[in-house]
Amino acid sequence: MGQSHYKPQNVAADSTSMSSSSPSSRYSRRAYHAGSWYDSDKLALDATLSKFFADAAQNQRPSVLGIPRACICPHAGFSYSGPTAAYSYLALKEALERNPSIRTIVVLHPSHHVFLESLLISGASTIETPLMNLAVDDVLREKLLSTGKFDLMNQRVDEREHSGEMQYPFLAKIFMSVCSQEQIKVLPIMVGSIRANKEESYGKLIAPYLADESVFTVISSDFCHYGSRFSYTPRPNPSEASEHGINELFEYIEYIDRKGMDLIELQRPGAFADYFREYSNTICGRHPIAVWLNCVVANSENGIEKLDVRFVRYAQSSRVRSSNDSSVSYASAVARATSN
Repeated sequence: MGQSHYKPQNVAADSTSMSSSSPSSRYSRRAYHAGSWYDSDKLALDATLSKFFADAAQNQRPSVLGIPRACICPHAGFSYSGPTAAYSYLALKEALERNPSIRTIVVLHPSHHVFLESLLISGASTIETPLMNLAVDDVLREKLLSTGKFDLMNQRVDEREHSGEMQYPFLAKIFMSVCSQEQIKVLPIMVGSIRANKEESYGKLIAPYLADESVFTVISSDFCHYGSRFSYTPRPNPSEASEHGINELFEYIEYIDRKGMDLIELQRPGAFADYFREYSNTICGRHPIAVWLNCVVANSENGIEKLDVRFVRYAQSSRVRSSNDSSVSYASAVARATSN
């Protein structure tokens, strides 16, 4: 199954990546990566996810904070990132149990195959998974499209992109265990390689929608992609290694990742952008994360909603000891409502 596909985005978006906004253009999004990135057999997939959740629940630290409102999840093949993603989805399960008014899960995910300078909303009417089909929130989609700032992705672009799809079986599993299968809908939004000013403007635009108590947000991202096949092989300088006790490359990878994770927890989108200029870390979901961070800041500054963001799990696909090795990092974070 796929570890991850971090590639420079070199295919320009044009009208072939977008579809008409008319109802006739809707499609059923197939589980395109089932059978390769995760099990296509319903019983096998259900058993796999059940084990992920059982293991995460056993190791999860209890929280005394508010209701979960969003989570950051990895999106590699389930054999790699599934155990980490389960920690985030336990937060969604808790949110649904504590807040029965949740009706929509917005999934912000990156684009690995099409270069975009904007955001595209899935044109699907239904999202298929081996466990169950998910309904798409057409009402919220039309509200966002009416702003004139979004377009629809077409079926080919939608199905090729794995970073959204890797969330859908987890969502289906949670829906089946917590609530009526028809009760919750999903709205995937693909975030392109947009500049910091656009990250801010889109964040402010969607802020009131994501602050609605009927909406929970999933942000899809892997973290560092290290190795020559990812064109990313930094090494610590001697003073940096000495100061932070870094003896192995996998320790340096975690050091770089956690610097970015700290800025996410601090809710500092500007500093997060500066971090990429300094380290060029290959966090493939950096743009969805940044859009969401700007949304969080906007809602906080406007007195609408304040969130506490904390990472709850971190893992690497392998322990890199030389620049000839490769790995992908996975991290799960949970954002909870706070009255402070």
